[in-house]
Amino acid sequence: MHNQAHHSRDHRPFAPISSAAIQGRAGFVKSPLSETKLTGDTFELYCEVVGNPIPEIQWWYAEVNRAESFKQLWDGARKRRVSINMASGTNVVSVLGITRLTLEDSGTYECRASNDPRRNDLRQNPAITWIRAQATISVLQKPKINASDQIILSMDPPIKPIILQCNLVAAHTPHKESFWMKNGQEIPNTRTDQRTTVYRIPKPRADDSGEYLCVYTFDKAPNANATTEVKAKPDITGHKRSENKNEGENAMLYCKSVGYPHPTWTWRKVDGTSYKGIDNSSGRFFITKRDNYTELNILNLDINTDPGTYECNATNAIGNTSETTILRVRSHLAPLWPFLGVLAEIIILVVIIVVYEKRKRPDDIIDDDEPVGPMKTNSTNNHKDKNIRQRNTK
Repeated sequence: MHNQAHHSRDHRPFAPISSAAIQGRAGFVKSPLSETKLTGDTFELYCEVVGNPIPEIQWWYAEVNRAESFKQLWDGARKRRVSINMASGTNVVSVLGITRLTLEDSGTYECRASNDPRRNDLRQNPAITWIRAQATISVLQKPKINASDQIILSMDPPIKPIILQCNLVAAHTPHKESFWMKNGQEIPNTRTDQRTTVYRIPKPRADDSGEYLCVYTFDKAPNANATTEVKAKPDITGHKRSENKNEGENAMLYCKSVGYPHPTWTWRKVDGTSYKGIDNSSGRFFITKRDNYTELNILNLDINTDPGTYECNATNAIGNTSETTILRVRSHLAPLWPFLGVLAEIIILVVIIVVYEKRKRPDDIIDDDEPVGPMKTNSTNNHKDKNIRQRNTK
């Protein structure tokens, strides 16, 4: 490659590493694997090494048909398309990555490792001081696919059907078949062996929006694909209409939506005609967001400040929508209210009975000391009164 700043002057072949290697010498745990890629793609090669002391790892590259002319690769090479990342623990791992692949990136990539103290001594034979593992990367020209432009769904009637179409214009080898995917999942019953493939949505809805891929497969090459975005404004399909909690408890409000692109979520509290924005800075309010879903968690509810109407808002490039949830916060005594109501009824009933008994007429009350039968004295007196009345009449 023209961008390589460092070259190896020693092109002598490496000697194979014996299985009876000296204890503690560097050895491969995982070697890089050969791959076939398409232009514009990305590849990563992994190299994992064990040894004591910790081995050093280097990456080298040789162009196609020049397998003995290796050049060392450095982080940031090839106009910053090359990245080399290291991690060490019990073993040492190095990852070589190259983005935006071109045909010139094809070749042999070599992981070299050594913990020999003489490894950087130019007088030493690198075949003795370094071990190596190779992988071949083949980069093929990406097939040309003509695909439908992006589509923006209108939810206003009448709803019109949409048609997605792809046409394989040119490819390095004949294709096997094609199929459609939506948001990373294959759409059933869409496989065909035709160069032109069509996917129809008769009555599109907001949840039909998303990222659609037409994928073409090949026998000895990676799949090729083209993307068509079907966009729609968010439509909130699930939320809590109300939430009832006791003070001191935690409340969880949520909203979920359909629509593409995924929305930006915001939460607000409705205060009459004004709104109060909510974020994670208060220490009691925590908002989580994940694509078409969001949650608002409120900790340690305050009966004076937290009750009210909360609004979730979903906004993307096509439009926005919102829904509200009413949060009610009850007092600590709320669970006791049924018991207190029954107790109050009992007390009132007892008071009524006591008052009623005290207001009874004295004649209605039977004295326990009063004899039940008639007294002789009263009978005698009655006879005397009768005799006196009889004399008077005479």
